Amino acid sequence: MTGLEALTVGRVGVDLYPEQSGVPLAGVSTFAKSLGGTATNVAVAAARLGRRTGVLTKVGPDGFGDYVRQALSGFGVSPEHVGTAVDLQTPVVFCALDPPADPPLLFYRSPIAPDLTLTGEDVPWDVVDAVPLLWVTGTGVSTEPARSTQREILLRRGRREHTVLDLDYRPMFWPDVTAARAEIGWMLDHVTVAVGNRTEAEVAVGTGDPGEAARRMLDRGVRLAIIKKGADGVLVATPERSWTVKPRPVEVVCGLGAGDGFGGALVHGLLSGWDPPRIASYANAAGALVASRLACADAMPTTEEIEELL
Repeated sequence: MTGLEALTVGRVGVDLYPEQSGVPLAGVSTFAKSLGGTATNVAVAAARLGRRTGVLTKVGPDGFGDYVRQALSGFGVSPEHVGTAVDLQTPVVFCALDPPADPPLLFYRSPIAPDLTLTGEDVPWDVVDAVPLLWVTGTGVSTEPARSTQREILLRRGRREHTVLDLDYRPMFWPDVTAARAEIGWMLDHVTVAVGNRTEAEVAVGTGDPGEAARRMLDRGVRLAIIKKGADGVLVATPERSWTVKPRPVEVVCGLGAGDGFGGALVHGLLSGWDPPRIASYANAAGALVASRLACADAMPTTEEIEELL
C-alpha cells in the first residue's frame, strides 16, 4: 500500500470473545476469534472510513501471526510493517461478557508480547517522517525495548501536526501508576493530540476531572485534548476553548473496542480538517456503534452507519 495516511504503533493480538453473554469465563463454552489490540483496531476503524492505514507492530512465527496479517489485509490495512519476533508467540486475549459494558480481560502476553519488542530496526523511518498522521499509545511505553523505540519515533517526528497519543492505560502492563505517569507524561510533551478516558487522564496528568485534565495537557503543549466521559459525553479542548459533546445512548453488547472505534473516527476527522466539536461528535457516534456490537475490529462502523446514527 503506497502513500499511507496514518500509521499506528503498538499492540496487536487475537481476541477470543465468548459467544455466551452474562456468564464468567468458567461458564463459557464457545469463543469467536477476532483481530484485536488498540493500535491495530484504530487502523482498522480508520480504514473502514476510507483511510489508507498501516500498523507498526510484531507477531510471533505462528498461525495466529498469519491470521493477523491476513485479517489486516482483509480490512484494507497494510501489513507491510508487521514484523516477526522469532522466539515469541502472538498474544491472545480472552474476555468474559460479564458485565457486557466493561468486560474483564485476560491477557496472554508472557514472557513479553512481540509488539513490546519493537526496535529502531523495525521502524520505517521514511513513513514516520512523511505520514500525515502518526498514532502512538501509552501501553507501547510500558517496557523496553518498545519504550525507547516509541520515544525515538516521537523525537524524530518533532511534534509535527497530527502526532496523536492514545493514553491507553492498562494497569496489568505497569508496575505502578507512578511509573505509568512518568512515561506517559514524557509522551505528552511530544504530541499534538491526546485522547483517553477519565481514568487514563488521571494516570497521565494526576486528575480525573475532565476540564482540569484537559487544561494540564494543553499546558504541556498538546493542541487538542479529548477526554471521554462515558455516559456524560466527550470533552474536547483546544488552547482557545472547550466543548462538551453529548453522549449517544445505545444498548451495550460489548464495551470493548468502543474507544478504538472512536479513535479511528478521530483519525478520519483530523485528516479531514474538521473542527473539534464535529470530530468529537462523529467519533462519539462511531464508539457507540461499536459498543452495540460484539467483537472489536469486525465491529468497526462504516461512514454510512455513522452518518445514519448522527
